[in-house]
Amino acid sequence: MQLTIWGGAGEHGRSSYLLQYNEEAVLLDCGGKKEGGGQYPLISREVIPQLKAVFLSHAHEDHSMALPLLYKHGYEGEVWTSRVTAQQLPGYFQAWGRYARSQAAELPYRDEHIAAIRYAYLEERSIADEWSSVFPGLRIKWGRSGHLPGAVWLALDWHGKLVYFSGDYTAESGLLAADEPLLGVIGEGADAARRPISETMRIADLAIVDAAYGANPDSQAVRLAELERATEEVLLAQGSVLYPVPTSGRGQELLVWASERFPQARLIVERALMEPLHQLAALPEWLGGGALARMEALLASGRLTIVASEEERLRALARKGSALIFTNDGMMQSEVARWYHQQLSGAAHHAVLLTGHLAAGSYGEMALRSSGRSGSVASGFPPPVQHIRYKVHQGLPDVRQMLERVPSRTTVLAHAVKSRTDGLLEVLKEEGYEGVYSLSPGERLIF
Repeated sequence: MQLTIWGGAGEHGRSSYLLQYNEEAVLLDCGGKKEGGGQYPLISREVIPQLKAVFLSHAHEDHSMALPLLYKHGYEGEVWTSRVTAQQLPGYFQAWGRYARSQAAELPYRDEHIAAIRYAYLEERSIADEWSSVFPGLRIKWGRSGHLPGAVWLALDWHGKLVYFSGDYTAESGLLAADEPLLGVIGEGADAARRPISETMRIADLAIVDAAYGANPDSQAVRLAELERATEEVLLAQGSVLYPVPTSGRGQELLVWASERFPQARLIVERALMEPLHQLAALPEWLGGGALARMEALLASGRLTIVASEEERLRALARKGSALIFTNDGMMQSEVARWYHQQLSGAAHHAVLLTGHLAAGSYGEMALRSSGRSGSVASGFPPPVQHIRYKVHQGLPDVRQMLERVPSRTTVLAHAVKSRTDGLLEVLKEEGYEGVYSLSPGERLIF
């Protein structure tokens, strides 16, 4: 069996992993990359007729925005994903189109190719952590990955080969549940049950593992402590904090967290972030313990000033007192995010806290570079823009844990630039891990 990296390993974005066996192929994700108006996977058109199935881990643009290209090039099969993910995708396609237009770039597909996508829902085939058949020779298992409502990890049992794909995974979400990835045990019956789990665990032939944070050792608690210190310092200086966040996922988690940690601060929230919050509250099957009660407490608090027009934003900013401002678009590419930055700039007591990935050349990345500062806050007034990641991926301790829980003969580290992945690989090699690879788009691996 062969793996070809169409994107996603050795880079952050355009996740796409092709698996081939004889004249058959399956694809894991097919995303875009927000650089240069949009970069897309290294799709080989001659492979499209071989595709028996496409699997999508979640709706984020870097995993999904190239799906229409498959249909443009002749794919007629289904995209296997969760129902929640399929429901989220129209909004992401609209946002991707706006991004391309803002960069004066043309999409490589048309609306008819988006409309041609046919979905098959994982939840309707099996419950989490249960094997089911997709077609003769291929069984799948899925579980919640903790990254986004509807986000999953996948295991494929294909022609006797066992493949694990983590998707974007975190066990440290503030609101979402994550299912521990276990591939099952060898054999059945009383004899297998009596043996230690370490002796009966199935060994994967290939694992593609989220390693977006490289060798960074920080836990979510460390990151939240940094965010709390940075926010508190601004509030003590009578300033306001702008949190540019993605429309779904991290944005809702940080909003709930901030409302609890800073109960006296005003909360100004873009309306675009509220619909996903209500949708999340209606999906208890994707939530962790206590998450629903925390969201309901926020919604009932009366502390939210929800805005959707420039007039409403100006009125909210004009009110006395510090505020925590949440706007959608984590890279600050949108007009609204830039507007907020301009409104707050020029005053030393305000700050912008960026908490996620920043594509090269994005407005957020340029604003950060121009501020000359990143990381935790030093004494005195904070800089205009800071970068303190909120964990939605895996770092060194998380990758270690996944390598132990999902033992594999071959492991590909994914979702980070090559230099960061190489650094993680060196640490893992020094610790005795074998069969681990740092690859780049276009590279192939036989397993």
